[in-house]
Amino acid sequence: MNALTANFEADTSQDAGQYAGGRDFLSLPLYDERRPHLKLRPAKALHHFRELLKDKENTEEVFRIFEALPWRELRKSGERFLTSERGMDVRVREPFLPAILDDHAALRRMPEGSLAHAYCDFMEREGLTAQGLVDEFDRFAADKPKYTDQFQWYMNRMRDVHDMLHVLTGYGRDALGEACVLAFTYSQQPALAHLFIGYMAGLNIGKQVKSSAPVLRAIREAQGLGKACPRIAELAITDLLPMQLDEVRRKLNITPAMHYRAAHAVWSSMGVDPYDLLGKKAA
Repeated sequence: MNALTANFEADTSQDAGQYAGGRDFLSLPLYDERRPHLKLRPAKALHHFRELLKDKENTEEVFRIFEALPWRELRKSGERFLTSERGMDVRVREPFLPAILDDHAALRRMPEGSLAHAYCDFMEREGLTAQGLVDEFDRFAADKPKYTDQFQWYMNRMRDVHDMLHVLTGYGRDALGEACVLAFTYSQQPALAHLFIGYMAGLNIGKQVKSSAPVLRAIREAQGLGKACPRIAELAITDLLPMQLDEVRRKLNITPAMHYRAAHAVWSSMGVDPYDLLGKKAA
């Protein structure tokens, strides 16, 4: 156990309990059988994607798409990890990941060039917090049934590594970068919603900005990169944070996203800002 994890457990043991991550975790049922069995509803997913296009920051629409296009094997994968020795170890060390990731003072004490510093740089530059995504999900789920089981920790974990994926892969928060992160995530957490949003976003980019930028190839490349990488949500993030970013990428087999970079280069040559493809900021 490293110092960051030890400090976290000492400081947040009470808060962690409410996220099914406290020391009474193993007394909870593995999976609450009252959880609904989600069905594929493509028409609903398409409706919410159209709403998302109106405001790409409206995360609630993303959550609704995932309800409509779920990961069918989620329960099996979650139970397999939760009952494994590694799963139990990660849960004890990292009962609530956002508290660790939002402690930038502790992360900044790690070596220069580390994943910890790269993560802080990204989150501070973008004005994001790990807790912010939790809060958005809580608002979305406010009127939904609550389930207190070990499985909830696993579901939270998949949500809470999202911004870490941006840092590890090098994909930005531009429209193509977000689509690529979703395609990467599909290979890690195969909910059809990841592919649906990713490729639909790519088609929309091609429709809005006519160019030779390899948009769909970039998304497909991201899907392959995610397949080559171990499932990040199931890794001990506190082991990775002190490591040099390049070393972490080598360890996880994350190679440069060449088509994503090529797309940015094409747009830049056209005088198009990849982070503002429609020129709305300039207007």
